[in-house]
This record gives sequence, structure tokens and C-alpha cells, in this order.
Amino acid sequence: MAIAAKKHRVGARYWRPRWRGHSEQLWARWRIPGSRRTLLLTQGRYNPKDLSREILILDKRPLWWAAALGLLAILPPVLGLQLESASLLSAAAIFALYAAINLVWMLVIGTAGIFSLASLAIVGAAAYCGAYLSIEFGLPWWGMVGVGAATGGLFGLIIALPAMRLEGFYYALLTLGLVELCRVSVVQSQALGSATGGLFGAASYLPDGLDEQSAMLLSYVVCFSVMLLALGLYRVVNGMRLGRLLRSAPEKQEAFAQACGIDVRRARLQVFIISSSALGAIGGIYAAHFQGASPSLFGIDNLLLMLAMIVIGGLGTAEGAVAGTLIVVMLDKLLIEWGSWRLVLIGALMLATVLYTRAGLMGVRAQFRAWRLKKQSEARAMRSEAGGEVMPEEAIAIADKALISLRSHDKRQRDGLKRLITPAVLEEHRVLPWGQHAEDLTRLLHYFRFAAITDKYALMSEKKAFKRYRLIALSGQRGVPPRLVDDKHYDSIEAATHAVFLKRCQDLLES
Repeated sequence: MAIAAKKHRVGARYWRPRWRGHSEQLWARWRIPGSRRTLLLTQGRYNPKDLSREILILDKRPLWWAAALGLLAILPPVLGLQLESASLLSAAAIFALYAAINLVWMLVIGTAGIFSLASLAIVGAAAYCGAYLSIEFGLPWWGMVGVGAATGGLFGLIIALPAMRLEGFYYALLTLGLVELCRVSVVQSQALGSATGGLFGAASYLPDGLDEQSAMLLSYVVCFSVMLLALGLYRVVNGMRLGRLLRSAPEKQEAFAQACGIDVRRARLQVFIISSSALGAIGGIYAAHFQGASPSLFGIDNLLLMLAMIVIGGLGTAEGAVAGTLIVVMLDKLLIEWGSWRLVLIGALMLATVLYTRAGLMGVRAQFRAWRLKKQSEARAMRSEAGGEVMPEEAIAIADKALISLRSHDKRQRDGLKRLITPAVLEEHRVLPWGQHAEDLTRLLHYFRFAAITDKYALMSEKKAFKRYRLIALSGQRGVPPRLVDDKHYDSIEAATHAVFLKRCQDLLES
């Protein structure tokens, strides 16, 4: 009677969506309008089991974005109508507006690398300007958007000039003082509604005669559309020429980009003005949404909430801006009966994010993968050496199985050569670096000579007369110069050659 062998699971493959196809050129030809980005990053290959043609999606983030935006477009209206909750639809509309502000703000902080805290000041100035013209001169709501964009662009041009001189913390303090200056000016100005707590009575994009639920539903649709436009602007600016230029010049590395011919200051100024104009347009929508503007726009509490949104979600990414805004708005608006405890909860969540994550909640997955790979490496290092260089969970991911045998053979060979390194062999090489050697030293020298060129040791002469030598390590890449190994100098070629031999023996023993 045959007995089936017991099988154990030794690892798992990464699940990637794939479908049958005859070519990968179809997806490579389709581009996002206005950019060079493809719709999906795919790779065509043959299935290793049945040799059929298939296409793999290497980057699934566009699919997650489509699913998340679909849920955000459907769930709030459906739940708001089913529960007959106007507060839910109102919180969803506020979330969409704040997410649009954070997406544009991410262009300033993440793409341009300018630590500006004046985003709410730009939005508030545009909202007040649009509301004032609407109340006094009957400006329609679409005119408020245009006036807000012009106001934001002019405001951004003025506050962008100090950014050419100040950097980092000092510019952040300057913009923070500017926000407080705007708040004090609005509070003390009678023309801007200091007696009534703001300017109210501006034009709205909502038609007359709508009931409350229909008005809230239309408000959410408009605000959600503004968020989609802000996301599109982020993708265009960050993914096109301006974004690529600024990614080549991160903080404190502008000298390298300038040496390559990139005008970093001009690129940052362009991104800042574009972002300011977009924030001004959002300010016009804000005034049309609330039919006015209030000094709370310039409040420090609002600014701190905005900072909490981008810190919790993840600084420098669009998905972090949207996810952080969603979490903070849900805690702040839907848990309003908790009173001040909801702010304590937001602060605790922000503190935990800073202490235990590297890039916000959207970076937890990458951080977990790095931690898991580290633990796997530690586990492999603690295992017995009898299994060779490749562990079972690593072997299933290697396509060329000959590499497994090669690495196992190399390990066995190194284990055997380690036993040959003795004081007698080292002394033999010191006395006679070249010529006929004993069998043990000959085997070691053959192994060292046929090693890979990357990080292989060599000698460099310091003078034309070949009087002094230094140890270098070859890069193995064309155009990349070798690096110096240490600061030691050798007066003879024999001493330098023996030093190279000692370094190779030390690396072999430590491998």
C-alpha cells in the first residue's frame, strides 16, 4: 500500500493580478491625458507552468485609487440618504474640501520642498475677497472662483519671495506669523464683518428651491469634484517636468541639481504660484459653499488640524493627504458629542503615528515589509549551515534554479577554503607572494583570482616610479571609479600584494 508523502508549505508567492493577453504594448501605448504616465505598469511574460502568455500588473496603486474613490463617491450619499443624516453629508463635503486643500498643500511641502504654513491664509484671503465682491457687487459663484484663483496667485507670489532667502524652520515661522496677521486684520476690520463674525450672504452654487437633503447631496458632489480636480493637478505637476526637476534636488542637495543645469529656485517658484492659484480657487468654492467666510479660517486650531491630517496620513504622498483628512474629519465631525476628548484622541493618534511609523499610516505597509524581511534575514542567519545559501522560502522566488546550486556550491567551497587559512599559509605567502606554492595556498589564490570584479581588491601606485602603493576596491561598474580601502601606504610591491591577500582572507573568514 502506497503511503503519500507529507508535504510542508515552505513560503508563499506574492499575489499579483494577471490576465491572459498576447502583448503588453496595448497598455504601454495608453497614456494618461496630459502626461507621459501609462495607465497601468504591466509586464508581459510566459507562465512558467503552461507557457501561456500573461500580463502582470506590477503596480496595483491605480486599482486601489479607483476602488477608494469609487467608495468615497458612493458611500456618503447612500448612507446619508438611508439614515436621513444631514450631518453625515455635511461632514463628507467638508472632508472633500479639506482633502483638496491638503492635496495642493502637498505640492508645496512635498514636491517643492517649501515648509509653508500659509495655505489656509491663501484660502481665507481668496474666500474673503470673493465673498466681499459677491455681497457688494453681486459677483456670481463662478466669478468668485476666478477671483479667488487670481487672489491666490498674487498672494502666493508675494509670500514666495521670502522663500528664495529663507529655508525650513525659519520660513515656517514667517508663514505662521502671516496667518496670525491675517486673522487679526480680519477680526479688527469692520468692512470684513468684525461685528457679525464674518462676511455672510455671498452667492451659492446651489439653485433655489432645493430641499435640505438634495442641497447637501449636491454640495457633496461639487466638493468631491473639486477634490478630484485637485488630485489631477497634483498628478500633473508632480509627475511631469516640474516634479521631476524638484525630485532631483531634495533638501540640502540643491548644489548637485544646479551643477546639472537645473534652476531649482525657478522651479520651486513656479510650483508655489501654481499651488497658490489652486488654493485661491478652492477658497472661492469654500466661500460659495458656506455663502461667506469667517475668521476661523485663519485660526491656529484649524491649522493644527490640517497638520494632523498630513502627519497621520503621510507627508509627501497624495494617498496620505486623502487618508489623513478622512480620519481626522471623521473623528472631529462625527464624534462631536465627545467634546474636547475628540481633540485629545486626534493628538494621541498623531503622536503614535510620529513615534511608531516612518511615513504615516500610508507607509505602514512598506515599513511592515521591511521589518518582515529583516526578521527573515535574522532567522536565516540563525539556521544551520547545512542547508546552503538559499532558504526554502527564497528558493521559490528564484526563476533560474541553477543559481541555487551555484550558491550552494560556492558556500561549500568557501567552507572548505576557510580551513586552509593557517599561520603557515600566511607566512608562506609573505615570504613568496609569486611563484610555486604549496597546494593549500594555490587553492586559495585560484579562488581569489576568479572572484567577481565587484569590490575586488587591487593596487594603486601613487607615483610614476612605482615607489608607494595603496589598496583600492574596484566598483565593477563602468564609469564609477574605485574606492580607497584604508589609509595605509606600502613601500614595496611585495608588501602591498601580501596586504591584498590578507584582506581577501579576512573577507573569506567573515563571509
